[in-house]
Amino acid sequence: MAADETDEQLMRRFQRGDARAFETLMLRHRTPVHSFLLRLTGERTRAEDLTQETFLRLVRGAAGWEPRAAVRTWLFTIARNLAADEARRQVFRATESLDSLAPGGDRPRHAEPAEPGPGPDEAAEAARLRPVLEGALAALPQEQREVFLLREHAGLSFGEISGATGVNENTVKSRMRYALLALRERLAAAGVVPAAAPPGSTPP
Repeated sequence: MAADETDEQLMRRFQRGDARAFETLMLRHRTPVHSFLLRLTGERTRAEDLTQETFLRLVRGAAGWEPRAAVRTWLFTIARNLAADEARRQVFRATESLDSLAPGGDRPRHAEPAEPGPGPDEAAEAARLRPVLEGALAALPQEQREVFLLREHAGLSFGEISGATGVNENTVKSRMRYALLALRERLAAAGVVPAAAPPGSTPP
């Protein structure tokens, strides 16, 4: 059964013309790729467009894929590079638009559709914590944020993240460590988690 096959077995079948193998790959990886892009870009429409483009790139590049490259790592490498390219285009467009923005003018805000919560109490707590968590994540440097997302939301190993980002594994681990420290400090400042004990102190 396709569901029991590895990504690499499915890719081999897709290379031989089996479209159902691609459908299985997409069903298996679409949600984590979309989740990664959504948290990386902060915009649902952009995340959706980039997710679709990621799988289109997989289709276009399938003929050149070789078994030594893990499909999951390849997918997230594509997604990460597409997001980086889009971010550069966004910066360029924003810079260009500064000249045409009237003094005192407001930029349009893109409203995010509300998502139903599991219950009133949990929804209220989620509504309180979500902006804090998203703000803490958004405040991270780009290279730390993408490592955190690839590790915690995409589930990639440090080795896979190294392959996806093009930096060595020790650098990946260092970025993850700094990301976790920065997130904890910001969440502690907001009262979401207890502050870390000072070095050398004895916990109560």
